[in-house]
Amino acid sequence: MKLKLLYACIVFTGLTASALAQDAVDAAATAKIREEGLNHSKVMDIAFNLTDVSGPRLAGSPGLKRAQDWAVAQLKEWGMANAKLEPWGKFGKGWEVQKNYAAITVPYYHAIIAVPKAWTPGTNGPIKGEVVLVKADSVAELDKYKGTLAGKIIIFDTKPLTERTFKSDAARYTDEELDKMAQATMAPRGQRNNAFDPNSPAMVARRKAIGMRTAITAFLLNEKAGLILSQARGTDGTLFTTNGASYADTAKAVAPELETSSEDFQRILRLVKAGKKVELEADIKTEFFTNDLQGYNVVGEIPGTDKKLKEQVIMIGGHLDSWHAATGATDNAAGSAVMLEAMRILKTIGFKPKRTIRIALWSSEEQGLFGSRGYVLNHFGDPKTMELKPEAAKLDAYYNLDNGTGKIRGIYLQGDSAAGPLFKTWLEPFKDLGATTVTISNTGGTDHQSFDAVGIPGFQFIQDAIDYGSRTHHSNQDTYDRLIEDDLKQAATIVASFVYNTSERKDMVPRKPLPTPPTPPAGAPARN
Repeated sequence: MKLKLLYACIVFTGLTASALAQDAVDAAATAKIREEGLNHSKVMDIAFNLTDVSGPRLAGSPGLKRAQDWAVAQLKEWGMANAKLEPWGKFGKGWEVQKNYAAITVPYYHAIIAVPKAWTPGTNGPIKGEVVLVKADSVAELDKYKGTLAGKIIIFDTKPLTERTFKSDAARYTDEELDKMAQATMAPRGQRNNAFDPNSPAMVARRKAIGMRTAITAFLLNEKAGLILSQARGTDGTLFTTNGASYADTAKAVAPELETSSEDFQRILRLVKAGKKVELEADIKTEFFTNDLQGYNVVGEIPGTDKKLKEQVIMIGGHLDSWHAATGATDNAAGSAVMLEAMRILKTIGFKPKRTIRIALWSSEEQGLFGSRGYVLNHFGDPKTMELKPEAAKLDAYYNLDNGTGKIRGIYLQGDSAAGPLFKTWLEPFKDLGATTVTISNTGGTDHQSFDAVGIPGFQFIQDAIDYGSRTHHSNQDTYDRLIEDDLKQAATIVASFVYNTSERKDMVPRKPLPTPPTPPAGAPARN
């Protein structure tokens, strides 16, 4: 028994030593990456061009096209191969704001903070009208407004947002929070969340609200209302933007609509409800673009040099599109700038990777990860059937960044426990920069999930939140000024190091078992 135990220990020790030898960090290469990334960074210049120079980057907009063209040109200037715009499929109409002015004129003048909802029309020139409160709990109740709303500014009786908390909305992870993430275990598969049950009270209520909203929109358009005011989420002059219509080229027309800061919206509403006359003037111009309905991703490469491994690919990326109220600095020019900077670092230090390194900057992430999903479908396989293409076996790993300006604190394993020891080793040289945590958990809602859906190792880095969720994400505050230079330098340095280590490894990053294709609904026709 003792001999068997001793033998087992020797075998285990040998295997561990072999794995550690393969994954040991090259100290000299790490030093070069740190020197270039921390002391000679270009990340803020990259971010400046993606934000201030390019402007808002809503999917399909001229601003996104400017940023994409700049990124392709920059990759070429740095000497990357195959730098181009690659179509992923049909998206729909582009749209941008070209003029946006709105102000109260009666009972006094006050310019309001407001942003047109995405994919809504403008006012077709300056308009001036009385603000009218519309209250209707059913379609039938709309009849009382027939013939009275032409040219009017419409407001709804909407509750104020929550009270002020007087707490700072910017934060970094504490040691305790990071430790809790590191100690996480894989949660068992639970029962279906009732919130997504189509017959649940919540879903029934949601469908009813959507139906009512659709009916109101159609009614107001038919009545030729001048403008709709809606209360935006946010406080203290911050407003979070959304879309007011579909980007589809077949979408029905809607009335002009302004998302208004909660403070201005509630001021107008209080006055109107008190019987005070309120008039508002506005001049809003938006434009739709239908000459090219395709969506595109930016791609570029540092070709591999190893005879056996150069056909294998490591990908890094983040989404380049944004919303339209600001210039999308933390969402997600930050992630895109970091990934571009990581490529620049590796090229500048003269790295000749064994495997090919490919960057991809996605479009239409904000509408449903469309750019990355389209790319995965075109290159790697269909998550609906789990029918994979030959390229899927050659993609080593995908690394993503899309959680704001905060520094990297570690990495989410997405349930890939076998990659944990590997990533812990690679993070060792960056303890002094605050990056230590490896968690089995996942963060959702971004492009690494497109890769994970077809069984390719896809990872998102853990980032300090700063004020991403509370202040900048999809808001009019998401500007260059919100970026933290030292955090972006740190992030680009760590990404470049991960890419270097992945490229030089003998084996590919360990993979989880392939996901099971989703079960088709009862009664669905069988696939041929």
